[in-house]
Amino acid sequence: MSTQPVIAAVDGSDDSLVALDWAFETALLREAPLRLVHVQQYAAWDGPGAMPSGQPSSENDPVLDRVRRYLEGRVERPATEYSALAGAAGTVLPELGSTAQLLVLGSRGRGGFAGLLLGSSGVITARDAECPVVVVPKPGRKVADAALPIEPGPRVVVGLQVDSPDEATLAFAFAEAARRGARVQAVAAYAWPLHLWSAVAAEVMSPLADQDAVEAETRTLADGLLAAHRERHPDVRAETYVVPGDAAGHLVAASRDAALVVVGRHRRRLLAPARMMGSVTQAVLLHAAAPVAVVPPAPAEE
Repeated sequence: MSTQPVIAAVDGSDDSLVALDWAFETALLREAPLRLVHVQQYAAWDGPGAMPSGQPSSENDPVLDRVRRYLEGRVERPATEYSALAGAAGTVLPELGSTAQLLVLGSRGRGGFAGLLLGSSGVITARDAECPVVVVPKPGRKVADAALPIEPGPRVVVGLQVDSPDEATLAFAFAEAARRGARVQAVAAYAWPLHLWSAVAAEVMSPLADQDAVEAETRTLADGLLAAHRERHPDVRAETYVVPGDAAGHLVAASRDAALVVVGRHRRRLLAPARMMGSVTQAVLLHAAAPVAVVPPAPAEE
């Protein structure tokens, strides 16, 4: 059985070349082939009045030619395939997820507006693809200082929802940390302060819970969720950070100098059967300084 490739979307933009570098190194780490895909939104025309031809050729694609030149001279390289496909990137790229172990793309493509931090194709692909999707930002993105202690060395940061755990996300984070010789930094945020609304008094009441108790309970749940993954990867050092407040803000701040940030994609819900991405995942995709992996839930969980 052949190994599924790491697929990198390229479009000739500098952002896609940054993503290509990340995909190239990741394919080597995974001992997987690398497939470089250029999606042409407008098919080639043979002349006035002619119908567009079939799938474009990868042999006369200027974007793929540039990529070939870009990769020239690299001694250690994965088996590499070049593909030109016709269609809208937001449709074609998610469909490729069924044939890939990982989809990698830049934070903004050539067709995006200059002010956007993430193009629409990136949002749709991260939301709809069957495999994990990694969005690689431009280098030098600024983020706030982290409230968490950050030691030197490679880190894989993973968001942990103790009230709605996602085993696929944790498994992906630990496996990537093992490949990269990195430690796992699991961030479990809890809402604080808690405010209760009294309909009788028509005012906000002080919370009945004690913050130390909420934090202790969150830590207990988090460590319990990590236990099986720690046992499965005994060489991976895993740290649990329990913090109050906005999960997205803590994950974005922790992304500085991280090797990867891993977040889960929302499951389908009974009254909203379409795939969705949660607000935390979207915020991390938009603002993190490190590559962000969006991991779909296991099919049984969906």
